[in-house]
Amino acid sequence: MSGRLWFFRRWRPRSLQARQLLAASVGLVAFLALAGYALDAAFADTARANLRERLKNYATAYAAGSDFTRDRSLYLREQPPDPRFDVPGSGLYLQVVTPDGKVNSMSAEGPMLPTQGGGLLAPRQEIFEGPLPIIQIDGSEGSVYRYGLGLVWDADADPATEFPYTIYVMEDSGALGAQLRVFRGRVWFYLGGIGLILLLLQTVILQWSLRPMRRVITELTRVQRGESERMSERHPRELEPLTDSINAFIESERENLERQRNTLADLAHSLKTPIAVLRTQMDSGSSNDALREELDVQLQRMNNLVSYQLARAASSGHKLFSAPLPIESNAEEIVRGLEKVYAAKGVLCEFDIDPGSRFHGEPGDLQELLGNLLENAFKWANRRVLLTAQPQPAPNTRRPGLLLAVDDDGPGIAPEDIAKVLQRGVRGDERVQGHGIGLSIVQDLIKDYRGELLVTRSSELGGARFEVRLPAGP
Repeated sequence: MSGRLWFFRRWRPRSLQARQLLAASVGLVAFLALAGYALDAAFADTARANLRERLKNYATAYAAGSDFTRDRSLYLREQPPDPRFDVPGSGLYLQVVTPDGKVNSMSAEGPMLPTQGGGLLAPRQEIFEGPLPIIQIDGSEGSVYRYGLGLVWDADADPATEFPYTIYVMEDSGALGAQLRVFRGRVWFYLGGIGLILLLLQTVILQWSLRPMRRVITELTRVQRGESERMSERHPRELEPLTDSINAFIESERENLERQRNTLADLAHSLKTPIAVLRTQMDSGSSNDALREELDVQLQRMNNLVSYQLARAASSGHKLFSAPLPIESNAEEIVRGLEKVYAAKGVLCEFDIDPGSRFHGEPGDLQELLGNLLENAFKWANRRVLLTAQPQPAPNTRRPGLLLAVDDDGPGIAPEDIAKVLQRGVRGDERVQGHGIGLSIVQDLIKDYRGELLVTRSSELGGARFEVRLPAGP
């Protein structure tokens, strides 16, 4: 069991280059093997067809240049179509079969021709068969291909004197085998050379095609070492989603780190005063009751400071790749609570939410965003509030952006007062209860999501319109 665990720990998946090179090499070798097999089969069929045609020509030549006597004796022409027919054991043989027996050429004197088959054929019947075993003139075993042609002799156009006969022409199979061996040697030599060249070429092509991946790895290594702040933007289209996501992740982590540092610094700075008060109280020699009372006050204050800073840090961060959240269900929950709080005003909220609208982020961020915008609208509205949500188109395969807008029928905000209202701790009307930080929190959240906040006058309800646009994601 330990050996198996060691194997899995030591085993590493093959690189992309090794995988592609292996797959391409296997495909190339398989293709060349199939091509060689197809060429070999085609050449063998062609060679056998040529052999058959050549033997047929010999048989036809003998049929045209031969004659029979009245006693059915065969008279062969003095000059055969090929000199080998007159050389014993030359490898090219003639055999004429008649109803009275067989007549062989000079070349067939000595070898033992095939014994199976070789009978009379029907007129105009042709056969081609082989290789058939024979015994060579030196007593060794061999084989031949045999062509047979069935004919009828009718010298006087008299049916009574006609008789059938068959001409067989045989050739040693060694000649065909030698041709096949030469062809196969040449074919596999050339295919092997071509395959080696193609393997080298595809190695070079793979090196060139994977160069962008190696550049991505190099840039990522530079980012990890701190030599570069982000990935470059000069990459192939197929790698752009990857590099964009890496850049977004790097920026998000850098912002999160900066946010954590700021939060810790703010928390430390906030706790300095309560701690200093406690230290002063202890050094002043106050009574136990007074010290206990001051300790309780300052501890409560520190607890409030810690809770506030932690809540602020939690609401400021968001995940880069978060599940999409529906808008309507979250908005309904917030609106139900606000309608109870402002029941005396009788404010009603209307929805114009596209079913495809989704918020890609933290649930708490969505609650904070909708809660502050809707609460601000309920606070200033006379009777009506309108919540609008629409997805925004995204290029390529990125996730869509989001448009959120909250309109009210209140007095609205003058253009010159918009910047002041959005400042932390500033209220649009000092007579209205609140702390003036709701819209500032909204701005911080929108900034975290790289969006923008527009404050204008509502063309539909006449009051203020707070419009949030969140960009498309990676």
